[in-house]
Amino acid sequence: MKTSRSCAGLSFKSQALYAVVFVTRYLDLLWGRYSSLYNTLMKLFFIGSSLSILYLMKVKFRPTHDPNIDTFKIEYLLSGSFIMSLIFTYKYTIPEILWSFSIWLESVAILPQLFMLQRTGEAESVTTHYLFALGAYRALYIPNWMYRWLAEGHVDPIAIVAGIIQTGLYSDFFYIYYTKVMKGKKFELPQ
Repeated sequence: MKTSRSCAGLSFKSQALYAVVFVTRYLDLLWGRYSSLYNTLMKLFFIGSSLSILYLMKVKFRPTHDPNIDTFKIEYLLSGSFIMSLIFTYKYTIPEILWSFSIWLESVAILPQLFMLQRTGEAESVTTHYLFALGAYRALYIPNWMYRWLAEGHVDPIAIVAGIIQTGLYSDFFYIYYTKVMKGKKFELPQ
């Protein structure tokens, strides 16, 4: 955004959902579940970078954002994720429900961006690479789950189901990304 001086093509709503994901997931910073300096710094980085993106989109590059195409109703995602966090949680404590909420919300936070992409039918190269990186990041959780299961005997059904949902939502995007962008063509949705 800073290089192009624009946030055109990015969904503010998706970015706001990701900020909510990181704030609710990493609120444990406030009640002192210290793990390591690296872990603490990464949590602060995720929260800070998410909030700075929102600032850039709402203040610095506001004229380049078109709210008329960023129209996805995020209330459904927020309420659905909250309901899922109440049904599927490991303990009925505030930190655990917030963690579960963040996992469910992260699995669907990309929907406003994908909806916006569908409405416009095309995207800038930098936007498609960004979306690919977001999807690849989540898809790389799959080898992590396999490693943890094989090495530690740990299985996290909530994270696995939410990750499969998120990876599934990206599957169509991945296919178009591969057939267009990876072959040097402009990203356009099929008519």
